[in-house]
Amino acid sequence: MMTEEKPGTRTGDMKFEIVVIPVADPDRAKAFYASLGWRLDADFAGNDGYRVIQFTPPGSGCSVIFGTHVTAASPGSAQGLYLIVSDIEAACAALRARGVKVSDIFHPEGDSYKGPDEPYLFGQVRVAGPDRERASYRSFASFTDPDGNGWLFQEITTRLPGRVEGDTTFGSSADLAAALRRAAAAHGEHEKLTGQHDEGWPDWYAEYIVKEQAGQELPK
Repeated sequence: MMTEEKPGTRTGDMKFEIVVIPVADPDRAKAFYASLGWRLDADFAGNDGYRVIQFTPPGSGCSVIFGTHVTAASPGSAQGLYLIVSDIEAACAALRARGVKVSDIFHPEGDSYKGPDEPYLFGQVRVAGPDRERASYRSFASFTDPDGNGWLFQEITTRLPGRVEGDTTFGSSADLAAALRRAAAAHGEHEKLTGQHDEGWPDWYAEYIVKEQAGQELPK
């Protein structure tokens, strides 16, 4: 049964912070996720062989845990784990430089299924290369850990309306720099339209970046 939120009330924050990854060999998995450049937050052992290891991807508010007696799920059964990036080509290059096997970039089209990645790509043809218009949510690459747990890079630069509630945050300096570059390019077009230098460019940049994250109409 659904309930309506009363006017003037707000549901308390519920921060999604942990995803459990089922693995067969915790030490092998630990070495792999360390090789990605992810931050090791914890490696705790308890009674009866219990062990939990936690890693956090760069800029992420959510972490992964794995270990011994952490989950009854079969190793490798975690699929469709999304890592959101602002530059998918740079993200793929960074992992390949660390010796990680990453798929070629692809995008979905059509209405017939082809390709192993899930869940977004069910019912879609997997087409080589990034999205032709480089639209947000449309370019992917995939890789797996040693157990076969499946990860997807997804490129997002502009969020759909309603995705952001008002706060503008960036997970890394690289993401902020990418947003500034997009704002700079758009502002260049703005100055071409006005035919003059915009002394208020910092305000224009700020408005552009906030609206881009919120999925609102961008300034012209």
